[in-house]
Amino acid sequence: MLNAHDITVSFGGVDLFSGITFKLNAGDRIGLVGKNGAGKSTLLKIVAGDQEYDKGSLAFDKDISIGFLRQDIDFVKGRTVLEETYEAFSEIRKIEQKLETIHRELAERTDYESEYYHNLMHELDENTHRYELIGGYNYQGETEKILGGLGFSQDDFNKQTETFSGGWRMRIELAKLLLQKHDILLLDEPTNHLDIESIIWFENFLKGFSGAIMMVSHDKMFLNNITNRTIEISLGQIYDFKKPYSAYLLLRNEIREKQLQAQKNQEKEIKHTEQLIEKFRAKANKASMAQSLIKKLDKVERIEVDVEDNAVMNVRFPVSITPGKIVIEAEHICKNYGSKNVLNDIDLLIERNSRIAFVGQNGQGKSTLAKIIVNEIPYDGDLKLGHNVQLGYFAQNQSEYLDGEMTVLSTMEEAATDGNRIKVRDMLGAFLFRGDDVDKKVKVLSGGERNRLALCKMLLKPFNVLILDEPTNHLDIASKNVLKEALNQFEGTLIIVSHDRDFLQGLTSKVYAFKNEKIKEYLGDIDYFLEQHNLENMRQVEMKDVKKKKKSTSQEQEKSSINSKDDKIAANFDEVSADVDFFKTYEFKKKSLEQLMNDWENLQEQLEQ
Repeated sequence: MLNAHDITVSFGGVDLFSGITFKLNAGDRIGLVGKNGAGKSTLLKIVAGDQEYDKGSLAFDKDISIGFLRQDIDFVKGRTVLEETYEAFSEIRKIEQKLETIHRELAERTDYESEYYHNLMHELDENTHRYELIGGYNYQGETEKILGGLGFSQDDFNKQTETFSGGWRMRIELAKLLLQKHDILLLDEPTNHLDIESIIWFENFLKGFSGAIMMVSHDKMFLNNITNRTIEISLGQIYDFKKPYSAYLLLRNEIREKQLQAQKNQEKEIKHTEQLIEKFRAKANKASMAQSLIKKLDKVERIEVDVEDNAVMNVRFPVSITPGKIVIEAEHICKNYGSKNVLNDIDLLIERNSRIAFVGQNGQGKSTLAKIIVNEIPYDGDLKLGHNVQLGYFAQNQSEYLDGEMTVLSTMEEAATDGNRIKVRDMLGAFLFRGDDVDKKVKVLSGGERNRLALCKMLLKPFNVLILDEPTNHLDIASKNVLKEALNQFEGTLIIVSHDRDFLQGLTSKVYAFKNEKIKEYLGDIDYFLEQHNLENMRQVEMKDVKKKKKSTSQEQEKSSINSKDDKIAANFDEVSADVDFFKTYEFKKKSLEQLMNDWENLQEQLEQ
């Protein structure tokens, strides 16, 4: 499908990457990984034709269709969600207009025997056949199905796109991309604006996609579930293996260890040969042997070990002072934005050292409650902070509050106090801003770099309750691992809003799920929540089936005018039977799930052994 050969890209005379060569075949699902600034998004833009390259060549198979999920989107104002999404079907929409014109003309004309009328009928037949062939009778249902999977409700379909946030508009763009059925999908951090439910739906969709996928993602679980190949860009080179991310890391480490061992053995042989050369040089009758060994040594191809980019953040969140036992107490919290209610009559009690995750679909109030706790927005109800509580807060768009015209260093110095100003350069170094990096203006930093600077700036103020809203957006996998480890070491109270399942695993011990203006508590980590949530969804589906049976029975009773006592008893018996069937099904599925979990644990143990 695609052959990239010797691709080189330079900025200001310095190579971003050089000599990159790879092939993209049908069925490949490539995870493109690497540190922020390594060139991942640049490579996607080159493949998409959005960016030039300095050297090399790209060759595509004939008639290959490429879909690229760009980070910058521009919708025409005045369109509804459905109308904008229907733009994915440009040919279908053109044929619809043509068919409408033909039907209107046929209805107005009476010259049924004329050649013109005959040509119109022929044109109608051709366009109808083409319309059916390219899915004209199915596209509206397909559109609603994909929009629903990405989190849009039926009520959202007829709202104008400009009433939605950038994250939701990105979902519309993603829906259009998926509906166009391209041969190659290029996805740049597609899960950044998706909640957990939408990510799971998206995973299942991509598993059924028959073309090739090349994507940049910092979501390790998403990469492991979707990809079958990993390309890492590191220090201007690529490492390409037919493995999903975690399996690739293991294999890469094994290869590097073998390289180190082989290099060690080779160096030992070279040293021994050099000693012989020195020994033979001293004797006239052995001079020819010395020359022979020198020639042999010159021909030896030195084993090189893949260079590792081990630069990672050094993050630590110190607790300021110990607060009281209750850190946050909220009663009857309500919040609306105009006519839209987001939170209604919420009660919340958070004790010291709690570790809590806020999860749920976008727009359900997770960030809103975080802002209420830090008193950033007005609300109805009562909220009290406990004794000695000092809040640290990282907003979802925290990096947008940074002044683009200021330098990295001046950004920190402005926020510093007399007590910690002397530590500013050391803190920046811990967040990978070293040397001349501190003199860069904020506006030239990448998304990941801005997030790192915002996190660093947050540490200038003391806190014992830390609230983080999507802190991993734009952070590379290595940085996320460091941040997670730092949060695991944090001894204060942690509240984190996140859709990153891998990041949340083992990080919190309680989950609050936000839905329909309410919150529901789950006493466990994200895996426990997902397990319970799936069971609840399964029960809801089964209950709907039961209700359909009841409704059907009721309608039949009305139509047949069943009024006798015997018929009522029979109807009641059917209802009880339906409930019994439901609970039997539920118990059977519950036991099946337990058995599957046991099997999974046994397989996991075997794998570890």
